Amino acid sequence: MKSIYDLTLEQLKEELKALGQKPFRAKQIYEWIYVKNVYDFHQMTNLSKELQETLSNHFSDALLTIKEKQVARDGTTKYLLELEDGGLIETVLMIQTYGRSLCVTSQLGCNMGCSFCASGLLKKQRNLTSGEIVKQVLTVMNDLKERVTHVVVMGTGEPFDNYDEVMNFIYTVNEPHGLAIGARHLTISTCGLIPGIERFSHEPIQVNLAISLHAPNDEIRNELMPINKRYNMDDLRDAIKTYIERTNRRVTLEYILLKDVNDDIKYARQLAHYLRGLNVYVNLIPYNPVDEHGYKQSLGHTITAFKDELIRLHINCTLRKEHGRDIDGACGQLRAKREKGA
Repeated sequence: MKSIYDLTLEQLKEELKALGQKPFRAKQIYEWIYVKNVYDFHQMTNLSKELQETLSNHFSDALLTIKEKQVARDGTTKYLLELEDGGLIETVLMIQTYGRSLCVTSQLGCNMGCSFCASGLLKKQRNLTSGEIVKQVLTVMNDLKERVTHVVVMGTGEPFDNYDEVMNFIYTVNEPHGLAIGARHLTISTCGLIPGIERFSHEPIQVNLAISLHAPNDEIRNELMPINKRYNMDDLRDAIKTYIERTNRRVTLEYILLKDVNDDIKYARQLAHYLRGLNVYVNLIPYNPVDEHGYKQSLGHTITAFKDELIRLHINCTLRKEHGRDIDGACGQLRAKREKGA
């Protein structure tokens, strides 16, 4: 049975027409779900009993099941959620100064194989539907009884390897008659799938783009991120440049600092040289260690020196505040432990 959450407002209008219903009912249904937080068709009281039954017979309205929840001292909350087919995914809520930011997952497992990342501990089984991504937001909001203000598609999986479903999700949560999360409060993070970046540059919506770079040169990036052997850093830079020219949008570059791997000050200089002339900023990220990988977090003075050198070389950069260090903070850790029976 199709999930009601798989449908954008326009798609729902078409589905209702096909069922012999008035298309304007779609706005009413959207308001119940996304504004009034009512997820049961039978509680949508301005719909006729007949329409309630029709919806129940044709669409699923179930949210996801919360299997486990970890709450850190800083308020970061990691959810282990169960899909209808029994698959387990993670969603992470971070309390920021600007609001409540939710990091959602786009695939069940991941095939990108980044050597430092917990998400790839379990290989991709399938793509998530747009509705399964939407339901991560709604399930957390239903648990919190509060609104999520920002969403990043940065959890397990590569969003541009599931492009159509991720974009359907984006248009659903951005819908003014629904959750109405502003485009500039939405971010998609890719490890560097150039065809996806190219396609995304033509989307008529001002969603933020983040790219996981994590290295200053091809040698190190090849070691950390197998995708670099397919789309190297020169090609990636060209894609970023084209994206910026086409959209007039600044791009965020994510850079996880790994002790004695990519955190030497000479690599800050290489990175600055690589980024010269691009409208980007670098988000430096302290590493959340993953037992299976053996990488360690850079020392505090090394992180500070790396950041200061980038700033000296006129590269905009920020240091991400650590979230959830006292729980299974890295994407995929909680799910991997549950799947392995730890």
